[in-house]
Amino acid sequence: MAVYFFEEELEFDLPEKLKIKRWLHHIAKGEGFRIKNLNFIFCNDEYLYRLNVEYLNHNTYTDIITFDNSESDKYLEGDIYISIDRVKENAVNRGGDFLMELKRVMSHGLFHLCGYPDKSPSQKKTMRSKEDQAMETFHAM
Repeated sequence: MAVYFFEEELEFDLPEKLKIKRWLHHIAKGEGFRIKNLNFIFCNDEYLYRLNVEYLNHNTYTDIITFDNSESDKYLEGDIYISIDRVKENAVNRGGDFLMELKRVMSHGLFHLCGYPDKSPSQKKTMRSKEDQAMETFHAM
């Protein structure tokens, strides 16, 4: 039952690692899941772009790609790739804090593993609501 943090093609030290791990487990539990093995891989824009082209055939930059490796309906396993470059840019564009935006994106990936899509406008609204609730939970911990 572990959450791991890695870097690819950049150096990044995530602050508050233990608190973030507890928070992610709390989110999963609230959705009726347990985390079995969850890897967050922080990378740069170009690295994530290459993954997006190679595995998803999307010729675009993105802030996150989530690969679901779960083999059970109750346990979450996956690899969540996050572009630190894109998260920084999103934080600036939204007038927010980088670490707050990063936590929002991390929860976004976890919610994908919990089964929440975000393709349609109503799905995006639900996802944003889940992210907002997760951010409130983090600050209350």
